[in-house]
Amino acid sequence: MFIRFFVVLIVLMTVFMVGCGYEPYQEETSPDKSIVIQTNLDSEGQFYYKVLYKGKVVIDSSTVGFEFKNIPPMKTGFEILRAKKQSDSESYELPWGEQRYVESDYNQLKIDLREKENLERKFSIIFRIFNDGIGFRYDFPKQKNIDSVVITDELTQFRLTGDHKVWWTPGDWDIYEHLNNTTKVSEIDALSKRSHSSLAQTYIPFNAVNTPVTMKTEDGIYLSFHEANLTDYADMTLLVDTENLVLTSGLVGNDFGYKVEKKTPFVTPWRTIQIAERAGDLIESNLILNLNEPNQLADISWVKPMKYVGIWWEMHLGKSSWDMASGRHGATTENAKRYIDFAAKHGFDGVLVEGWNTGWENWIGDDREGIFDFVTPYTDYDLEEVVSYANDKGVQLIMHHETSAAVSTYEQQLDTAFALCERLGINAVKTGYVGQIIPDGYYHHGQYMVRHYRKVLLKAAEHKVMVNAHEPIKDTGIRRTFPNMISREGLRGNEFNAWSSDGGNPPEHLTIIPFTRMLSGPIDFTPGIFDIKFDKYKPNNQVNTTLAHQLALYVVIYSPIQMAADLPENYEGHPAFQFIKDVGINWDETKVLDGEIGEFVTIARKERETGNWFIGSVTNENEREIAIPLSFLDKDKTYRAVIYKDAEDAHWDKNPTAYVIENKEVQNTDELKIYLAPGGGVAISVFAN
Repeated sequence: MFIRFFVVLIVLMTVFMVGCGYEPYQEETSPDKSIVIQTNLDSEGQFYYKVLYKGKVVIDSSTVGFEFKNIPPMKTGFEILRAKKQSDSESYELPWGEQRYVESDYNQLKIDLREKENLERKFSIIFRIFNDGIGFRYDFPKQKNIDSVVITDELTQFRLTGDHKVWWTPGDWDIYEHLNNTTKVSEIDALSKRSHSSLAQTYIPFNAVNTPVTMKTEDGIYLSFHEANLTDYADMTLLVDTENLVLTSGLVGNDFGYKVEKKTPFVTPWRTIQIAERAGDLIESNLILNLNEPNQLADISWVKPMKYVGIWWEMHLGKSSWDMASGRHGATTENAKRYIDFAAKHGFDGVLVEGWNTGWENWIGDDREGIFDFVTPYTDYDLEEVVSYANDKGVQLIMHHETSAAVSTYEQQLDTAFALCERLGINAVKTGYVGQIIPDGYYHHGQYMVRHYRKVLLKAAEHKVMVNAHEPIKDTGIRRTFPNMISREGLRGNEFNAWSSDGGNPPEHLTIIPFTRMLSGPIDFTPGIFDIKFDKYKPNNQVNTTLAHQLALYVVIYSPIQMAADLPENYEGHPAFQFIKDVGINWDETKVLDGEIGEFVTIARKERETGNWFIGSVTNENEREIAIPLSFLDKDKTYRAVIYKDAEDAHWDKNPTAYVIENKEVQNTDELKIYLAPGGGVAISVFAN
């Protein structure tokens, strides 16, 4: 009897374990139940997942897998060892950011997979489902049959449910500095090419797009695809099957035939999908930050947002040059002091000086390593004297490290370069990587460079230095973990307006960027150009916005380090300059009041230190009337609003500098009616009385 009972018990336990641990179908929801993840195995043991939003499938059955060098791929023949669910809810404070406090609430589903045959290799897929989207990553544990892998392809799919409208840039392996295209998914055509230009060697796979890439479905649902916590891995582009409407991860590679080298155990970056019914909700989402780890730097008292001016725009205009041999050297002791005086007079925190160190005569197109060092100034620039002068004026220098993409040389000098910064009390560095990566065979967005950018960031932190990276790896929320990653470029910035042969950035450019590139993190866009036409220096180029649009960018385009980019002489005595002096750079709250991708966007931000609000709105080439409700202001309180807006006859090309300043008292029951000229904007300071 006992034996029979024991046998029955074992059978029942086995059935129970099979039902709990081996059930192929799994499901989990977001905390508010609006998003559902469904996973399963097909008849060949291939894992796939679906995403539903409010009952509608937004990502259809999408498979995953990996291909490796010298070992079989991992795509089919899986069984589920375990499915584990958990939930987490936390609130954390950002030292700087678009808002002070962030809520992170998610449900997690972790599925452990194992091959039934072959090497019986294992990995897990971890889904985190938030109310504003999902993230999932792969976790390869330590195991006897694979202690290391060389990944040749990651096969993560995102199967779309329609031919959505999409805003995209080509999947360039070297630069993100492309204009956004607006097409249907089926019309994406990023032609494969290799070119060796003065700026970079670029490789763009056929039908590939970079992330963030944002879409709008016919049902009015917004989707944005990106990644979070890109650490020791390759940048993920997305390869687009325009016929079947499937996106597949396309990792950036190198000329050596692989994409990623890893030892087990390891995890991949998170693959992310933001989901929203309102375009502005994409901007307000904290999904990318929430998928990164908390601050790992012990003391960050030296990490401080700042407004700055600098010796920079004058070189792009041709007024001066980076090199000394030209006879028009910009980075002289005398000129640096002029900028320091201007910064001190108008309350700016810092001054950037580019072209200060030797080597600029041959920095582009020279195959030699070590063109620059990062401690030796030109003879007409006394670094010690300039730093001392700035200190006396209460202004700090921002160091500039242009590497000309000679990465190995820069790494050899990191200790020396950052030690100099620390000795001089310089706690911010702008880095640059213009050109083809040295050593040859690597690309800006591959694993080799991802490792390099992180190495620079950590070395900077050792010396209490913030990093503003140009020609960077894209932001994936690492700023939460390492707050000295203060900002980065990674898009077509304002300088393209000074010299680009294609006419510069069109008026719609900054109505797309907040919903694409800015979803990844802060942007050093360098706004604030008042001399829109710059006829004196570049009569064939111009900025393609109104002056009011330039002001609005200080609110619309987020960065904790903002430059007043124009020449000091173009600001002196200009009434509109007051907005740049007043506008905040570190925020308690951010609210996207209205907007449509590629059309217009209106954003309000509350300054941490003062409680003042600032509002910015920009439009594309079309004029429009907008309504700005002030319901976010405190009730029963009167505020003073200073409105910098387009004049009635303003136009980005015909009359770009026509603007009006209006002062009025406002309350939270008011609604402002504002006219935006073609390519125009409005910037509003709201002060508590």
